[in-house]
Amino acid sequence: MGKPKNTSLDTVLTEFILLGLSHPPGLRTLLFLVFFIIYTLTQLGNLLVLITVWTDPKLHARPMYILLGVLLFLDMWLSSVIVPRIILNFTPASKAIPFAGCVAQQYFFHFLGSTQCFLYTLMAYDRYLAICQPLRYPVLMNGRLCTVLVAGAWVAGSIHWSIQATLTLRLPYCGPNQVDYFICDIPAVLRLACADTATNELVTFVDIGVVAASCFMLILLSYANIVHAILKVRTADGRRRAFSTCGSHITVVTVYYVPCIFMYLRPGSKSPLDGAVAVFYTVVTPLLNSIIHTLRNQEVKSALKGLAAGRGTTSANK
Repeated sequence: MGKPKNTSLDTVLTEFILLGLSHPPGLRTLLFLVFFIIYTLTQLGNLLVLITVWTDPKLHARPMYILLGVLLFLDMWLSSVIVPRIILNFTPASKAIPFAGCVAQQYFFHFLGSTQCFLYTLMAYDRYLAICQPLRYPVLMNGRLCTVLVAGAWVAGSIHWSIQATLTLRLPYCGPNQVDYFICDIPAVLRLACADTATNELVTFVDIGVVAASCFMLILLSYANIVHAILKVRTADGRRRAFSTCGSHITVVTVYYVPCIFMYLRPGSKSPLDGAVAVFYTVVTPLLNSIIHTLRNQEVKSALKGLAAGRGTTSANK
């Protein structure tokens, strides 16, 4: 893949063909329905939790739930960038995507993914302050500072993608124009480049590796301090409540990082599992986040019940 390919300027590509997910023709309708249902549930589930947090006066001003709201918004956006294109591949519609469309999909995919990575780190830091510095927490982490940190995560995510874009867009691309993947991700598109891609592969590996590893180490450091502080709590009920506030975040971090490491930190890999892992990371994880934060978070569950009860009361009064 790192070797130059013979090409001429006349064959420079203006569009790509996304081959999509490999599947038996007889399962096309079933897969269409499965991904359509997943996408619908993802949007509705995340929207429901967002509305619940926003309408509950006890939750929407707290940094923990500001961060959760941003995460769910990113999940909705990421799902909308990826899943509709997958669904389209199960229909007779053209699988072609313009070069500009491919670049846009790459941008949003990596921008949103890296922003989530930084956001998970902020969520771990927030939990660290809440549990290890409870008396100073309102001063160290308030709504204004939380907003600034979230803005910083967005900017950092944009910078992360700009590094990838500068190297990816400078390459010439020529036939064949078939991308053997379901999205315009960098490794799949680089295989179509008509130039040496060794530098791109190295930068992608180092850039994503540094971002993911740095965030992951900071998360581990935060939770090491959290566990140390929780073990000092004398009552079993106190320890249980402290662990429960972190359980949902630990779960979603695991669901996020394991597929990410499998996909991007194995340069040159063409494992048949890559497609399945990528689908889990891009399609299933955004759905799981809303479910995990609902089922494992007592405050969100209580707020949901309150929202449902309020609507029920309003309907009864009408």
